Amino acid sequence: MMVPERVGACRLAVAVVATMMVMSVLVSSVAWGQSSPAGTDIQPGWTAPRTAWGAPDLQGVWDYRTMTPLQRPREFADQAVFTAEQAAAYQARILEQQADYDRSPSVHAKWWLDYGKELTADNRTSLIVDPSNGRIPPTTEGARERSAARAAHRRAHPADAAEDRSNSERCLTFGTPRLPGGYNNNYQILQTPDHVVIVSEMIHDTRVVPLDGRPVLTSNVVQWHGDARGHWEGNTLVVESTNYSLGGAFRGATEALRLVERFTRVGPDTIHYEITADDAATWASPWTLMFPMVKTDQPMYEYACHEGNYGLENILGNARFEERVVAGSYAPER
Repeated sequence: MMVPERVGACRLAVAVVATMMVMSVLVSSVAWGQSSPAGTDIQPGWTAPRTAWGAPDLQGVWDYRTMTPLQRPREFADQAVFTAEQAAAYQARILEQQADYDRSPSVHAKWWLDYGKELTADNRTSLIVDPSNGRIPPTTEGARERSAARAAHRRAHPADAAEDRSNSERCLTFGTPRLPGGYNNNYQILQTPDHVVIVSEMIHDTRVVPLDGRPVLTSNVVQWHGDARGHWEGNTLVVESTNYSLGGAFRGATEALRLVERFTRVGPDTIHYEITADDAATWASPWTLMFPMVKTDQPMYEYACHEGNYGLENILGNARFEERVVAGSYAPER
């Protein structure tokens, strides 16, 4: 059951998105000549569009599927880019693994899987670009202890209450930012002069990012998606988020996480999307990943999770049934 506060928040988000969809028709395609940040590789001879109010135009639906792994496979060590032969072999191997999974008798709803079928255009061996080994930095001792404590709690209390299940299983949020996965690899970006809205197709999470320089929330106000503030650095939209709740922080980070996202349109159909995660309580050093997002004319669809949340109800109901069986208080009908 949705509490009144969440109903109000949802109505506000819907209203904001609707307003921005109307304003998005005001986009113009005026050439702009500012220099781009280092490493964004704007296509030679291409002039990027701007909105009617003069901001770089990032609007549209963007597909970020890719076969490139988050972390560099260890057999490629310090090799940042596949050779042509390695790329072909890697793609063939991953495609065969995907086909094996799709053929598995335990996988019944294969139609919704939407894997990336290609590597990034530059044949990188990992989405991670810093550190140079292409891998997530080592986790801290505290992070390992937190992970062990969570695992122990799940074993001891797998389904005592709804709160023992994950946010995604409860259809609350899959967290942000999203990385390339098996399906729903789409963002929609909408803009007004004072806000940018980033809509994820995965569980239809919507982030409304202010651009007006307002102060961040006080540290005692935490949110699943953090508290985001945006600004422009040349042609790049920079979104900095803090104030994460423990249950929503990126990849098991703490409330101290500082996440910086950079969106740079480098061609008529491409945005370079860069993410830097910094939490000294979780990783030995900050780390950065980048992947391209390709413009698509396909629509976004609602991710309805499990309608009515019957799945969660059944999980909890079956757990109570199992407890009765173990306690000997369940007598099957004869």
